[in-house]
Amino acid sequence: MFSPDETKRIAELSRAVREQRPLVHCITNYVTVNDCANALLAVGAAPVMADDSEEVEEIASLAQAVVLNIGTLNRRTLTSMVAAGQRASALGRSVVLDPVGAGASRLRTDAAWTLLREAKVSVVRGNLSEIKALTGVSTATRGVDAAEEDLRGAGLHDAIAAVKALAQQTGAVVAVTGATDVVTDGDAMYTVAVHNGHPMLPLITGSGCMLSAIIGAFCAVAPEQLPDAVAAALGMMGMAGEQAAARTEREHAGTGSFRVWLMDALSQLDAAALAGGLRLERLA
Repeated sequence: MFSPDETKRIAELSRAVREQRPLVHCITNYVTVNDCANALLAVGAAPVMADDSEEVEEIASLAQAVVLNIGTLNRRTLTSMVAAGQRASALGRSVVLDPVGAGASRLRTDAAWTLLREAKVSVVRGNLSEIKALTGVSTATRGVDAAEEDLRGAGLHDAIAAVKALAQQTGAVVAVTGATDVVTDGDAMYTVAVHNGHPMLPLITGSGCMLSAIIGAFCAVAPEQLPDAVAAALGMMGMAGEQAAARTEREHAGTGSFRVWLMDALSQLDAAALAGGLRLERLA
């Protein structure tokens, strides 16, 4: 596990987000766009959700990070994503790609690779089936959800192999999320497991989309520390899920209440609490 000093250093990135309030430009899933915007506000960032091709380059120029999410993919928004990603890349800003449903259709897989080729993607965040699909491994993806075996946990070894393979192909920091989250740097030399989280998180629509947006906020304030920024964001979302689930259990409530309490937890977690609850393990 990480030393207390290392954990505290990573947790302090959450303070930077609240103090700097970075503008995060999201072209995202219209099913979850409101949750993504509110999650960014909850962690202290400022969201902008512009997706028209006539303005995305201007908006991307103003933002400190751009998040591209293909959850409700169509060719109009793909054009906007390419333009925003290219503009952010040219300015040296972080670009986060959430390849929702990669492997479910050729269009989705091709779109993700179009963005990886056309923009300088800093971070790729997906579930195990999506990350495997981008490396060319055949998976049993169901729609835009993780495959059944992924939801049960296909094993840490598979997750490590998948993130390292995609990192080596793309040069991006890659994170796979599931029962245990794994993140590796662009050289696949620095790999960390994040053991925070709760099984209720995948039971609400948008937890992954919110996470990708939050990753954008953390990358915006720490562009030179991207693997640590991603780990901090993963840990924050995981801890918020743990706190929301504990309250749900105490109140004998369901997933609707969990969704609200998840947002509450994100808004109330500070750097000190994060440092005390992060469970990070260096794998390489």
